[in-house]
Amino acid sequence: MLKVAIVGCGKIADAHASTIKAIRGARIVGVCDREELMAKQLFDRYPIDGFFCDINQILKKAKPDIVHVTTPGQSHFNIAKKCLEKGCHVYVEKPFTMNTEEAIELISIAEKKGLKLTAGHDDQFSHCAIRMRRLISDGYLGGSPLHMESYYCYEMSGAYALALLGDKQHWIRKLPGQLLHNIISHGIARVAEYLHCDKIEVLAHGFTSPFLQNFGENELIDELRVIISAENKTTAYFTFSSQMRPALHQFRVYGSKNGLIMDQDSQTLIRLRGKKFLSYAEKFLPSAIFARQYLENLLHNLRLFLARDFHMKSGMKFLTESFYRSITDNKPLPIPYKEIVLSTKIMELVFKQLKSTTGFGN
Repeated sequence: MLKVAIVGCGKIADAHASTIKAIRGARIVGVCDREELMAKQLFDRYPIDGFFCDINQILKKAKPDIVHVTTPGQSHFNIAKKCLEKGCHVYVEKPFTMNTEEAIELISIAEKKGLKLTAGHDDQFSHCAIRMRRLISDGYLGGSPLHMESYYCYEMSGAYALALLGDKQHWIRKLPGQLLHNIISHGIARVAEYLHCDKIEVLAHGFTSPFLQNFGENELIDELRVIISAENKTTAYFTFSSQMRPALHQFRVYGSKNGLIMDQDSQTLIRLRGKKFLSYAEKFLPSAIFARQYLENLLHNLRLFLARDFHMKSGMKFLTESFYRSITDNKPLPIPYKEIVLSTKIMELVFKQLKSTTGFGN
C-alpha cells in the first residue's frame, strides 16, 4: 500500500484527492495546509487518515511514500526539496518551479537519493493526447515534428479571475510570470515534449488586453504570442489569450508526411492528410474524410463515457497511476526530466524577455 500525502489544500487538491482515492493500492495518510480550516475541510470530505498544519509534522507522523505538492507555485521548490530530503517521491503541481535552476536542483536531489519526481502536466495524458502520442511514435507524421502550434486560452471570468483582478496583493501577481506563470505550463509542455533539443531560441510578445485595461488593470499580461526555434530547426508557435474566441485548448503538429490536430476541450484527434487529391476531388473528399473522423471521435468518446472512463480529470488519473507504477514497478517516468526542464526553461525565457521589453513583473 502506497502512503500518499497532499501538501496544500486549495481547489486543485480536491482533484488530487479524488484521483488518489480512485487508485487501487494507494491511501491518503495525511493532508497539510498552513491554514487549519483548509486542511480540516479536505480531511472531512475524503477518506484521509489525518490533517496537519506543519509540513515537518506530516512528514514525521504520517511517513508518506509520496507527497503531492499543490501549494502556490512560489513554494513548490522548498516544499518539494524538503520532501525529497525526507525520502519521499514527489508529484509537483504546475508550475513545477519558478526557474530552470530550481528544476535542475530538484531532479539532481531525486536522482542522488533514488527517488522520483513528476510535474502536474496532466493534460499530456488525456485520452486524445495519448492517441496523438501513439500516432506520432508509429510514424504517422513521417518522422519528427517539423512545426507545432499550441493554443491555451483562459477566460477572465468567475470567482478566481475576479479575486485576481480585485486584489493587488494576490499570490499570483507575485509569481515571476504572474498570471501566465500559473496557466501556460500545459500549453508549453505540449511543445516541449516534441522539441527533442536542448538549445532553443524564444521570441515573445505580450500585452494587457483592452478588456482588462477598461477595468483599470495595467500590470497583468493576458495576451501572449511566442515563437520557439530549436537548434534542430523544429519550430513552434504558442498562443495564450484571455479574449480570443473560441477559447482554444488545441495542439497542432506537422511532419514531412502528415499532420495532426488535437482539441483538448472536445477530446478529438483529427488526422491531416499530407497529399492533396487530384483535380476536383480535393474540393469534396476532404470534407467527407473530416466528417467521418469527427464521427469516429464521437463514438470513441461515447464508448469511454459508457465505460465510466471519460471525465474531466482522466489525464490526472493516468499521470498519477503511471507515476506510482514508476515507483512500485520501476517503470519509466511518465514525463522525462528533460521535458520538465525544457518546459521550465521556455517559460523562464518568455518571462525574462517580457521583463526586458515591457517591464513585466517589476
